[in-house]
Amino acid sequence: MAAPRSEAGVTMAEEEAAAAGVEAAGRSGRSGVEVLVSRDTSGSPPQCPHGPTLLFVKVNQGKEEARRFYACSACRDRKDCNFFQWEDEKLSEARLAAREIYNRRCRPPLSHKQYVERYRKFIELPLSQRKFCQTCQQLLLPDDWGKHCDHQVLYDISIAQLKRPSQLLYPLENKKTNAQYLFTDRSCQFLLDLISTLGFRKVLCVGTPRLHELIRLKASGDKESDVKSLLLDIDFRYSQFYTEESFCHYNMFNHHFFDGKAGFETCRKFLQEDKGVGLILVTDPPFGGLVEPLAVTFRKFMDMWGEHQSPDNNKELPLFWIFPYFFESRILQFFPSFSMLDYQVDYDNHALYKHGKTGRKQSPVRIFTNIPPNKIILPAEEGYRFCAVCQRYVSLENQHCEICNSCTSKDGRRWKHCLLCKKCVKPSWIHCSICNYCALPNHSCAGAKDGCFICGEADHKRTKCPNFSASKRPNRAVRKQKQKKSNKMKMETTKGQSMNHAIVTRKKKKKKRGHQHPCS
Repeated sequence: MAAPRSEAGVTMAEEEAAAAGVEAAGRSGRSGVEVLVSRDTSGSPPQCPHGPTLLFVKVNQGKEEARRFYACSACRDRKDCNFFQWEDEKLSEARLAAREIYNRRCRPPLSHKQYVERYRKFIELPLSQRKFCQTCQQLLLPDDWGKHCDHQVLYDISIAQLKRPSQLLYPLENKKTNAQYLFTDRSCQFLLDLISTLGFRKVLCVGTPRLHELIRLKASGDKESDVKSLLLDIDFRYSQFYTEESFCHYNMFNHHFFDGKAGFETCRKFLQEDKGVGLILVTDPPFGGLVEPLAVTFRKFMDMWGEHQSPDNNKELPLFWIFPYFFESRILQFFPSFSMLDYQVDYDNHALYKHGKTGRKQSPVRIFTNIPPNKIILPAEEGYRFCAVCQRYVSLENQHCEICNSCTSKDGRRWKHCLLCKKCVKPSWIHCSICNYCALPNHSCAGAKDGCFICGEADHKRTKCPNFSASKRPNRAVRKQKQKKSNKMKMETTKGQSMNHAIVTRKKKKKKRGHQHPCS
């Protein structure tokens, strides 16, 4: 499932800076790298291991500065996927063939159908022979045991464990690619209860494996539960646990089904069954992902769902988009009918985005939806109340502003009204007379942003600053020193892990004396 995103693990100050950055970009024209994506894209973009790539361009103050290029749709870091190709670049047949071979090597070792066959053989084994390799993240059949002798292996895998694959598999915690942060039981149960209360009987789970898991558990244990779900996720490991009818290997950033037409047809059938009545889409994308390609993907789901709707039906596919609150303006830009709920979504395996002593009081993750907010009840025991003026549930700290005539807080704190900005702002922000809007006290003013970040002059950029080389040298020295320290820590950690692994292995051998060895 995904989560902290934008940069998971941010501090409150960094979070506020991110929110300020999004607002500033909206005011003055965007700068940086932008994705060029359209619903009516013509031609076939080149492919990387994650499917069709996206077209990007470097932008400064809303104007294109360089050649357009193709890069991976799912990975923002080239360490994860180093695909790069200029839009107008012509590749030789040899390079194209080499790319195809590389993409093929990166595919899962088995097809989904083969994984399902292995699962059926696995559950027929006696409990003592059901083993799971934690090193390879793979269910083991007796013929596989010899290849995993030196790996960490879990024994006696029960049917109950197989029904909770998110607890067997290690979460993929790359913040910008997979960001597989998993809902807490509290948030997951709230979502399922809300879905049931609103009358939905089918859930398309896009990047929400734990919700899919809970729905299937409820359906198998409760005869009265008739909620069905289909999981679409980029993590192919779930192919080991779910059939082709309940899971599709899928990339939400380019709407790519890795199983081709078969996966696409499974999804379309699920969306259009019973003319789409009683269906909702719930998605939890990686927060480091770009909003625009996600919006294009969700619009395609809406179009697919609406194919069999009557022409005079103006309804949209109901949708819960789980994302940080500071992307509200970007999401509303693509979906004006959406609103943001005050409910704070928490994650089990994230240090900050969860309740309790180890977490932060407020999570920045919210639910964006096209379902009217007055239909959604938030739990009073978790700190939410109903505002009679706004006709929606809000957090207790979110006080109604008489001037704005709205409960304006986004982050769970009480906001203050700025008469000059004519809106409510965060309590830590102040009004800047230079920028003429509210921002963090230590923000960079608008005048400095248009000039040089090193010396502050407005007639040149950082790369052309006469002090550029002088400022770069000490930075290099600092980076080298940090790299040495990091390498030393990694070596010590690796050494410690090796020793711990040896100790754990010896303890396991003593404990399981007389127990069948995975190689036997």
